[in-house]
Amino acid sequence: MTEVGALLADRYRLERQLGSGGMGVVWLATDELLQRPVAVKQLNAAEGASPEVAEEARQRAMREGRIAARLHHPNAVAVHDVTQHDGFPVLIMEYLPSRSLAEVLAGKGRMTPGAVASMGAQAAAALEAAHAAGITHRDIKPGNILLGDDGTAKITDFGISHAADDVAVTRTGVIAGTPAYLAPEVARGQAPTPASDVYSLGATLYAAVEGAPPFGDESTNSIALLHEVAAGDFRPPQLAGVLAPVLTHMLQVDPAQRPTPAQAREALQAVVSGAPSPLPDLDQTRPIAAAAPAPADSGTRLDNVPVSTPRRSRRGLYIAAAAVAVVLVVLAVLLPFRNQQQPQEQLAAPGELERVVSDYYALLPEHPGNAWTRLGPGLQAQGRAGYEGFWSTVADVRVVEPPKATGPDAVRVTVELVLPDRTRITELHQLGLRGAQRPLIESDSILNSSTSTPPPPPPPPPARVERPQDDEKDEKREHRKGDEDRKGGDRKGDDKKGEDN
Repeated sequence: MTEVGALLADRYRLERQLGSGGMGVVWLATDELLQRPVAVKQLNAAEGASPEVAEEARQRAMREGRIAARLHHPNAVAVHDVTQHDGFPVLIMEYLPSRSLAEVLAGKGRMTPGAVASMGAQAAAALEAAHAAGITHRDIKPGNILLGDDGTAKITDFGISHAADDVAVTRTGVIAGTPAYLAPEVARGQAPTPASDVYSLGATLYAAVEGAPPFGDESTNSIALLHEVAAGDFRPPQLAGVLAPVLTHMLQVDPAQRPTPAQAREALQAVVSGAPSPLPDLDQTRPIAAAAPAPADSGTRLDNVPVSTPRRSRRGLYIAAAAVAVVLVVLAVLLPFRNQQQPQEQLAAPGELERVVSDYYALLPEHPGNAWTRLGPGLQAQGRAGYEGFWSTVADVRVVEPPKATGPDAVRVTVELVLPDRTRITELHQLGLRGAQRPLIESDSILNSSTSTPPPPPPPPPARVERPQDDEKDEKREHRKGDEDRKGGDRKGDDKKGEDN
C-alpha cells in the first residue's frame, strides 16, 4: 500500500491523498525534478482480482495515459507522464487546486443559470478538442468536472474514454459510465459516440442548475434508472431560465438532433453574454423516445426497453385522412350558422409561462436591453430609459421562489433585489402574460414587499483632542526639566573646581 512520503519512479514524492474512485487513488505529489506540484493517479487493484481482470485494468490505465496525452486544451486536465509502481501503471497529471462539480453541488444544491452556462461552455470547448483528436470521454458527470478558484472549468478522468483507433478493452456486456448521465442510446447498449458526450454534458449541466439529474440518481434502483434513461422522456427544466432551450437541445433522444460541441459552446456562451441563441427553435420542449433499436451484437444489458414506436399501417393512414376530411366538411357546413363572436385567444401552457418569467429574471440586472424585449406594449409604454435606469441601480437579482402559474395568463414569483449598499428587497410579483407562441409580460403587480438593510458599520474610535492647557502644562514641564538639568550641570562644575583646588 502506497503511503505519504513514498517516492514513485525516483521522482514523484507523495504528499497527501486527494480522493479515490472505482479504479484508482489520486494523490497530491511533488515532481522533485521540475519542482512543481502534480496529481498522481495510481491504479487501485481490486482484492482477489483474477489475473485476467488485473491485466485488463493495467491495459485500461495505460490506454488512459496514451489517449489523454494526445489532448492539449486549457479546459482539459493534462497528462504529463505515465510510469509504473509495484507493477501497476501510474498517471502523472496536471494539478489544479479545485473542487469537483459534485462537491460544489453537494454543498450548494444547485448553481445559477449564468454560472452553469459559463462552466458548460468551457467543458464543451474541451470536448470539441477531444473529439477532433478522436477521443470520446464516455463518462462526463459532475465528479469529472473540476472547478478552479478562478472560475476555470476542466474535464478530467479519461480513464474509460475511447479513441477511434485504440484497442477496446471493455469487457462484453459492461456499460461504462454513470447511469444517471448516460445517453439513451448508451443505456440501450450501443457504443458511445461524440454525440453521447454532448448528451452527458447536457445532463450534467441540468443537474447543476436543477439540483438533480434529468432522471434522478441511482441511489434507489440503477436498473430501473437505466430503463428510464433508455426511454429518454425526462422532466423539462424548471429553474434553468434562459439556459433551458440549450439543455433541451443537448438532451434530444435522437443523437442526430443534438448540437455538436462547437454549437453547444456557442449557445452556452450566448447565454452568458445575453446574446440570441444560435440554436434553432424546437417544435417541442419535451423529448419523446423514438430511437432505432440497438444492433443485435451491441452487447446490451437491458432486455425489455421500448426502443421505438410502432409504425402505422398505410391503411390506417388512409382511414385517418378520410376522417379528417369528413370533419372539415362538417365544420364548413356548420360554421356559417354559428353566432358571430370574437375568436377565443389561444393561451400558452402553464410551463411555458413559467419559463418566460424565469428567462426574464435570468437576464437581469446585467442585460436589461434583452429583458425589455420580453415586455408587452403596456409595460413598454412606460419608457425604456426609466426601465433601464432602474435596473442600473440594482446589483443582483435572485429568484427566491420559482415562478408558479396561478391562472391561464398569470404567474407569481418571489424575487430578491440586492442593491449596491447590500440592502435586500424581497418582492412577491404577480405577472400577467399574453400570447401563445411567444408570451409577453403585460402587467407587473407587487403583492408583498419587505426590505432588510445591512447593519451600520461600527463608529470609529474617538480621536484624542489635544487641549491648549495640556500643551501649556507640557511646555512648563519641559522648561522646569531644562532648568534642573542646567543647575545640575553647574553643581557638577563647582564640585570639579573643589577637587582641583
